[in-house]
Amino acid sequence: MRVGCPKEIKNHEYRVGLTPASAREYVAHGHEVLVETGAGIGIGADDNAYRAAGAHIAATAEEVYARSDMIVKVKEPQPGEWAQLHEGQILYTYLHLAPDPAQAKGLLASGVTAVAYETVTDERGGLPLLAPMSEVAGRLAIQAGATALQKPNGGRGVLLGGVPGVAPGKVTVLGGGVVGLQAARIAAGLGADVTIIDRSIPRLRQLDDLFNGRVHTRFSTVEALEEECFSADMVVGAVLIPGAAAPKLVSREMLSGMKNGAVLVDVAIDQGGCFETSHPTTHAEPTYEVDGVIHYCVANMPGAVPVTSTHALNNATLHHGLQLADKGLKAILDDPHLRNGLNLHKGRITNAAVAEALGYEMAEPQSVLRVA
Repeated sequence: MRVGCPKEIKNHEYRVGLTPASAREYVAHGHEVLVETGAGIGIGADDNAYRAAGAHIAATAEEVYARSDMIVKVKEPQPGEWAQLHEGQILYTYLHLAPDPAQAKGLLASGVTAVAYETVTDERGGLPLLAPMSEVAGRLAIQAGATALQKPNGGRGVLLGGVPGVAPGKVTVLGGGVVGLQAARIAAGLGADVTIIDRSIPRLRQLDDLFNGRVHTRFSTVEALEEECFSADMVVGAVLIPGAAAPKLVSREMLSGMKNGAVLVDVAIDQGGCFETSHPTTHAEPTYEVDGVIHYCVANMPGAVPVTSTHALNNATLHHGLQLADKGLKAILDDPHLRNGLNLHKGRITNAAVAEALGYEMAEPQSVLRVA
């Protein structure tokens, strides 16, 4: 199989779908790898590094899309890329289709077979290809939020860790999953007063044991959300429903009860965001203000640290990528976890959460793949 890796074109996206080491693994499995020139420059990998790994260099993205059987990316295809995908081709990348009907329509029209990193599962019910970027985003959320809290950036002017004689900043984390855990860990490490809100009592018990009392936990109710958000200097939105749009936990009305200059960091923005007033921003213009509250809603947060992010992502995605290259569609039929990752095939939506969010009829993966 010919595996293609185009350069990412989203605003300030420096990650790359394949590192030279990953390209070498595909070549070792007997596949041809085609990498767009300059694709790895954001992680310090030039074309010669890919050539040394056995990959071929394409002069343009158009060449990669036209000649490849499988496309490996990081971020969802942009409008100019939809038309370059075609039936019979496998797309392996993050998609986040639920809040993005335009992308779904474009990919459905292409006929491409799309496997989304964020819905591939493991035997424990986890999301192993989403987890590494969730870890990065959770940790970055506190760095970004702390910067936004500085007065010159529109924030309250609060130092998260405080100083002797001055109380630390208060951080509220909505969701105790991978993102929430990492955000709480960094915030607590800086000395902030941290509370995690979640609706799972077993998860709250785990977090309480893990932090040994250094982080507060609260069960999610409307009252708890209001109390913790109104008293917070920073609120991190870290709620995920796999494949589906994120629930709106903080309404526009609630902003009036928050501190002037408080910061909302919406890590769930790829899935539509968990604050009613959220809309995607970029690393070029990461924040905006609504009712005196600063919003940080960058849709590709891990792109700010592409070296760390790319290597972490490749560590997670390589195994399933090699399965797809080695076995094609049979890999999806054989592996229930890859089937959960299949979002689109020949103009049909094959993931229940995505179909429900977008108002489409779902097609069972096994039936459409066997027909194919």
